Amino acid sequence: MARTPRAPKDPPGNVAGSAEVASAHGARPAEVRQALDALWRIEAARIIAQVARITRDVGLAEDCAQDALLSALRSWERDGLPERPGAWLLTAARRQALDRLRHAATVAPLHQRLGEEHDLQHAVREADFAEAVDAALDDAIGDDMLALVFTAAHPLLAPDARAALTLKVVGGLSVAEIARAYLRPEPTIAQRIVRAKRTLAEARVPFEIPRGAELAARVPAVLEVLYLMFNEGYAATEGHHWTRPALCEEALRLGRVLAGLMPAQAEVHGLVALMELQASRLAARVDPRGVPVLLADQDRARWDHLLIRRGLAALEQAHSLGAPLGPYTLQAAIAACHARAPGFADTDWVRIVALYDALLQAAPSPVVALNRAVAVAMAYGPAEALVLIDALRELPELARYHLLPSVRGDLLQRLGECSAARAEFLRAAELAGNERERALLLARAADCEASQPRGAC
Repeated sequence: MARTPRAPKDPPGNVAGSAEVASAHGARPAEVRQALDALWRIEAARIIAQVARITRDVGLAEDCAQDALLSALRSWERDGLPERPGAWLLTAARRQALDRLRHAATVAPLHQRLGEEHDLQHAVREADFAEAVDAALDDAIGDDMLALVFTAAHPLLAPDARAALTLKVVGGLSVAEIARAYLRPEPTIAQRIVRAKRTLAEARVPFEIPRGAELAARVPAVLEVLYLMFNEGYAATEGHHWTRPALCEEALRLGRVLAGLMPAQAEVHGLVALMELQASRLAARVDPRGVPVLLADQDRARWDHLLIRRGLAALEQAHSLGAPLGPYTLQAAIAACHARAPGFADTDWVRIVALYDALLQAAPSPVVALNRAVAVAMAYGPAEALVLIDALRELPELARYHLLPSVRGDLLQRLGECSAARAEFLRAAELAGNERERALLLARAADCEASQPRGAC
């Protein structure tokens, strides 16, 4: 079973014993762990992608990257942080890969003598190792990250396994974060990831971006993964920060590359439009202290108008292709309504409700229904929306989804039912995994409590 691609909370070895040495070189264990955690979130996917080009095995590449991470933890505590830590990790991971391939080539004759049927066609000879590393940069399209996404989206895997594996390996998400995104138990997601890596390894799936019909067949799975990657960056399910802009930027970059590969695919442009428009609001979604700022309170002067123009252009391109509107294009159209509105009060909520109606037809889901209820509240009032929300409370998929009680609390607060609203905000805070979001929900609960004696919210 491959390890989770994150810096471990507790490093291996004698941490206390290494503290004096690390301090003597200017890098204390806590500093090393903090630096590695930040670096891993940024570099892990790129390292795994480049190593997978050598190993032709995503699971093995992830193992090699993890081994490099553990080596860095030991070495950097002893010697201090290197000048180029990202390059250090990549070099260490490549060495791990080459050592494993050397070992495979060495033990192959013994396996054959024992009669074991091992396919070692991809083991490279000692003299070919440097060439194999160079080949990692030689792809005809030239993007290891996108090749990694397409490899993980292979049709051998079930759709849910494709997305879970790619989010873990490419997005660097934990099993808990992926489980929250899919509203599924963590053990279920963990088993999917393990089985997916085993299936790809046993089938010797080539590490490459496919061509022709095979490329088109894998696009829906790739779009789903990029969409979920972006969403995790836009509103992180866990951690100290409400947003993870680097994850949004990488998903958007890969989406742009894919749009260049497939200019006639409307939904590719639709997803790019959606990500451009949503990314335009990232800077305004938090204040200077990192506290979340809700849409109604955002300073629209801080929205990135270049990204808005790019998003609207991508949306126009999607419409121009004449295909039926898919879920990403419809969501982009909803985002465009916000982008075009000079202020929150100017938003065309009636049109947004109509777009959500279409989205529910194209891609029905409890989360879409919840978002539609929010739009109904803005267009037609909280009482009508509360009826819709109460119907959703019976769905098991939303039983532990924190945004359901959060939305219900907002509606109750607007209706003047402060005590009930407070209970909903507290319930939402209990379910929320992100620390910033939990603090916001607790603050809203406190506001309800403060308002209650005056009889109004």
